[in-house]
Amino acid sequence: MIKEQKTLPGDPTLPTSSDDLQELIAASKGVYKYSIEDFFRNPEKTRYQLSPDGEYFSYMGPYERRQNIFVQKIGEDHAVRITSETDRSIAGYFWANNNRILFIKDSGGDENFQLYAVDKDGTNAKDLTPFEDVRIQIIDDLPDIEDEVIIGMNKNNPQLFEPYRLNITSGRLQQIAENTDIMEPLDSWMTDHDGKVRIASKVTGGTNTTLLYRRSEEEPLKEVLTTDFREGVQPLFFDFDNGDVVYVSSNLNRDKNVIIRFDMQKGEEIGEPIFEHPEVDVSSLSYSKKRKVLTVVSYNTEKTHFHFLDTERADIQKRLEEKLGAYEVFVTSMNKAEDKFMIRTYSDRSLGAYYFYDEQNDHLEKIAEVSPWIDENDMAEMTPVKYTSRDGLTINGYLTLPKGIDPTNLPVIVNPHGGPWHRDSWGFNPEVQLMANRGYAVLQMNFRGSTGYGRAFWESSFKQWGRTMQDDITDGVQWLIDQGIANKNAIAIYGGSYGGYATLAGVTFTPDLYACAVDYVGVSNLFTFMKTIPPYWKPYLDMMYTMVGDPEKDKEMMAAASPALHTDKIKTPLFVIQGANDPRVNIDESDQIVRSLRSQDVEVPYLVKYDEGHGFHNEENRFESYKAMMGFFAKHLKA
Repeated sequence: MIKEQKTLPGDPTLPTSSDDLQELIAASKGVYKYSIEDFFRNPEKTRYQLSPDGEYFSYMGPYERRQNIFVQKIGEDHAVRITSETDRSIAGYFWANNNRILFIKDSGGDENFQLYAVDKDGTNAKDLTPFEDVRIQIIDDLPDIEDEVIIGMNKNNPQLFEPYRLNITSGRLQQIAENTDIMEPLDSWMTDHDGKVRIASKVTGGTNTTLLYRRSEEEPLKEVLTTDFREGVQPLFFDFDNGDVVYVSSNLNRDKNVIIRFDMQKGEEIGEPIFEHPEVDVSSLSYSKKRKVLTVVSYNTEKTHFHFLDTERADIQKRLEEKLGAYEVFVTSMNKAEDKFMIRTYSDRSLGAYYFYDEQNDHLEKIAEVSPWIDENDMAEMTPVKYTSRDGLTINGYLTLPKGIDPTNLPVIVNPHGGPWHRDSWGFNPEVQLMANRGYAVLQMNFRGSTGYGRAFWESSFKQWGRTMQDDITDGVQWLIDQGIANKNAIAIYGGSYGGYATLAGVTFTPDLYACAVDYVGVSNLFTFMKTIPPYWKPYLDMMYTMVGDPEKDKEMMAAASPALHTDKIKTPLFVIQGANDPRVNIDESDQIVRSLRSQDVEVPYLVKYDEGHGFHNEENRFESYKAMMGFFAKHLKA
């Protein structure tokens, strides 16, 4: 199942010599209770799932330093490893039926995920999508049709995905819809409870989204509703009679997404929202397939919260929380009979544990701790915080202070998240815990554009890369200084993806604010970034132009916001980390910034891994990168 590694891009003359990296790694060493490996080693047992019949559970664990799948019969002690991947960890998996498990894996971080199948005893392994440079997506795992799933693939055109019905034993593929209009491409499909494709959406007019519907697969899809991409209806699942009504998350004519019923034939909402929240979007709704009732809405403010719609599900949660104390408690998997459950706990100081819960007997059994080598009492608390931006917006975030140290005049690492249309959430973060363990305060903030806070907050980020989005980060730093927490002479900034861009923007446009910086797979030039996006992002290019900038219409603005075009302003020590196979942020983004700074005789440590993509997934690469990073911080900050 190992794919041959292709020739990779990048300038081989740019990466830092091994001697220089070893010097940084040496600087990270000290007498600590926990090593860097303790925070980033592969868990021995994680991502547990129950088989549909509830007789087995599966989990992921290491084999030759890669995460593979193991299966164990409930009540027995011995687990069987059923996969043997050694080049790349398995990215995800699920039970397709009581005997067969499907999993996905890419090659070297290229994100061209292929789908594989294997029986629960490790036999009958098969590559179901043996196509070069093709990415698959799961549309419906068809739990009631044991030998089939519905997937999407961009096999016929790298920009367009089309749905296929796939036999998971024979590998037989049947294309069930075409997607040939490059100007108005279909970009999603949804099935009803019988596995029939009845809903789709497409991009129209560059920045509009059109919802399509049909009552049966024999009918053509017809347009139901067209909206600007800023608002819309996200179908979640059909009502239980498989009629015209679906449950959706919608922000039509409102700022925040709510859960509401929607008539697909009429193209309109039905009645009042089932649930809404005044502060955040709500987009998650669960149901009981067996009992055909809505069960719970989840939403995220400072933490994840539940709103129960079903007394039986609420009672299960209450019993679990009574048994498991102060941890966050989530159901991660259940059998078809819905009386056996896999439970996951966690907190801000612990990756928690997995439990098996037999509801009929009210029996809860601990299966495995995710990271038993870490004592949560040694870890630091992640505290939700708020501050006000210079133009009056409330910015939510999280502050983690090193344990047992007076929280004044501390060295700080500012850690903006990637996306940027994403958000940070409360929970155990190994990066943050490592930094706090080494004596640094860590500030994470959900700057404008972070998702989940409504349409207005999201839209306020449009065409604001390096501008007000960056001001929100800068204002957070100033807030820490004003609180007396930060030593203004010992502040670093570190982020990945958009967070890497924010890092570069920080040292470019506020060069006196940071003592050092680490850019991890970050965008450096908005023009070249737009030109090198993956082909399957191309249908959304006009939306990207609206959100980030149009290279023609907004040329001056984008040039002003591109750190690679202003390297003469950079004087902060900078460490750059990049995966050569990155399909989202091309390696040229990092090459540009390093090449330009080195032409100015500025030494920029540069770590490139040629078997990685958008973030390092191989264990040995994580170890090396974080050791070098912590050595870099130790060199330029005093913890």
